[in-house]
Amino acid sequence: MSGLYRDGGSIASWVVSLAAVVSFLLFGNIIYNLCFHPLAHVPGPFWARVSGIPSWYHAIRGDRHLWLWRQFHVYGYRIRPEPNTVLFCDPDAYADIYSMKSNVRRAPFFAAFKRVENENTTLTEIDVAKHARKRKLLALSFTDQSVRAASEFVIKHVDRWVQIISQEIGDCTNWSAPKDFTELIDTLVFDIMGDLSFGKSFDIKEPGINPLKVIPHNIAQYLRFYYPICRSPFLHLLLWLKPRGLDKVFDLISPPAVREYNDFVYQSVTDRITLQLRQSEKRQDMFHFLYEARDPDTGQRAYEEDELRAECSLLIMAGSDTASISLSSIFFYLTGDPDRCQKLIQEIRTTFKSVEEIIWGPALQSCNYLRACIDEGMRLTPAVASEHPREVLAGGLSIHGEHYPAGTIVGTVPWASSRNRDVYGDDAEAFRPERWIVDASPGGASKEDIARYKSGFHPFLSGPGGCIGKHLAMMEMSLIVARTLFRLNIRRAPGSTLGGGQPSLGWGASDETQLHIEDAYVSLRHGPIVQFKKRAL
Repeated sequence: MSGLYRDGGSIASWVVSLAAVVSFLLFGNIIYNLCFHPLAHVPGPFWARVSGIPSWYHAIRGDRHLWLWRQFHVYGYRIRPEPNTVLFCDPDAYADIYSMKSNVRRAPFFAAFKRVENENTTLTEIDVAKHARKRKLLALSFTDQSVRAASEFVIKHVDRWVQIISQEIGDCTNWSAPKDFTELIDTLVFDIMGDLSFGKSFDIKEPGINPLKVIPHNIAQYLRFYYPICRSPFLHLLLWLKPRGLDKVFDLISPPAVREYNDFVYQSVTDRITLQLRQSEKRQDMFHFLYEARDPDTGQRAYEEDELRAECSLLIMAGSDTASISLSSIFFYLTGDPDRCQKLIQEIRTTFKSVEEIIWGPALQSCNYLRACIDEGMRLTPAVASEHPREVLAGGLSIHGEHYPAGTIVGTVPWASSRNRDVYGDDAEAFRPERWIVDASPGGASKEDIARYKSGFHPFLSGPGGCIGKHLAMMEMSLIVARTLFRLNIRRAPGSTLGGGQPSLGWGASDETQLHIEDAYVSLRHGPIVQFKKRAL
């Protein structure tokens, strides 16, 4: 018995000693982060400068963009929301961080989006040279020629979408039943993406039962699951553990919707590979270019099958979410401002005599108010609300005239930048498309004003990480808005507040005139509830 007591005492003593060591290390880390860290002089909330847990907490809640925005109000143009992170709300800082020659790479944040180690994509690759190579290959799918060709598919789907809405209205001249616009636009954009990426529409916009109608919701669940992992304060440990079995654990614990989405991607790519091999005349959609891409050094296929599946998953998310988020925003603000909505309708209906004339070309691109409404919608609701993080490389980086050492995570916050009053003035939170159009009349925007606005406006990012599909997205949004409003009138359903802020949501989200989003890397949203009516001829 005495041996047992001695062993028990030894264990207890060992536990106490371990606890003391851990406590000492934690306390030492706190003191280091507050007083001796190279970023100790950068302002931010006390607990955020101590630990990454507050930032992670707000990522889990989906309101990290609002938390960051509030910090800029309190501390100024730069903040330290995590011990090793500095974020900015300043156009000059944006240029320093995201320019082509900036001494940075994509942060480890992006690597955490990988399901398995060998599924590197244009999004998840952080090695500078490898990322540049993947972008070059992916760019083959987004040439000017391919965008012009894609416009025919977009028109086909938009016309069918409008036809479905019109059929539900019937012959009456009344307003349609109320619809959640986000639900409607998600189905349209997803079908367009399917046609352009996989050579077939998934037909989720069509009436009736279709098991694939859940996929846009599954994408949202996928992002909700992975985003907190990417924002974890233990990210480096997680990245080390993932190829050592943690990725399999994540697959096991992922929600059913996430597994269903992964199965959908697997089956879609399998079907498209089969079609690719059977076709005598190859359909030159995005998948075709990815499948046929060759490594310039070896002449072998550039993508292994796992990489191809991962890249297609990225195309699905980026191709459907970016445009649909912006369109939800555009129509939220237009239906909340009937006068500006009518002004846009007037421009479209006087520029074109028939819907057949609305194609991607000079006439559509000359619709200045249409482009201004699109830009203003993208400004107020960035597709990515929080930062695109970058890691400073060896040699450091000068941002806004100050040096930041290698290893520092830096970035700007689109949600905060789009509401920067130093750039956009006192009405920064207002939907005012006129700010993008030169107007010599008193109070109108000058060329200098617009140049200042553009310095803070980067909906497709820029530099090495800029969106390859930005011309495709602009074409798609322009055609959807123009061809819809040429044939249909639209209004906010009377009494509806879905999509707008609410006082119960707290600071930064209480304004009912602002589209409220959930930060899950991309901006998740609902609403507005709208009604359609056929145009009176």
